[in-house]
Amino acid sequence: MLAELIVCASLTAVDGDTVKCNGQNMRLLGEGVPFVSGIDTPEIGSHAKCIKERKLALVAKGRLKELLAENGLRVVFGGAVDRTPSHRPLINIYRTDGSEVGKTLLEEGFARTWSPRRRNDWCD
Repeated sequence: MLAELIVCASLTAVDGDTVKCNGQNMRLLGEGVPFVSGIDTPEIGSHAKCIKERKLALVAKGRLKELLAENGLRVVFGGAVDRTPSHRPLINIYRTDGSEVGKTLLEEGFARTWSPRRRNDWCD
C-alpha cells in the first residue's frame, strides 16, 4: 500500500505516542514497522502502573506537544492500524528538516523502542 498524506486541521498530543488528528486518535510509529517495531512512551493517568510512570508520561506528552507546535509537519499514514479496539491508524509525522517526530522522542529519551515481545517497564 502506498503511503497517504493526511491533512490535519487540528493536531494535538493525547499522550507521548498518540496524537489526535481531526478528532481521531492515531499512534506514532517512529519510523518502525507495523506489528514489528516502533516506539513506546509511558502510560498516562490511570493506565500508569506507578507514580514515576505517570510523571514520565506527562513529560513525554509535553515534549510531543512542543514538536506538534512546529509549522510544516507532514502526517503520513502507511495503511496499517493498531490491534486495539479503536484500531488507531499507525502514522509517522515528519518535521520540515525531514526528521520523524517519534524517532526524535526516542533519540531524546522520551520514548523507548517498542517490540511485540517486550513490555517496557517505566517503574524500574
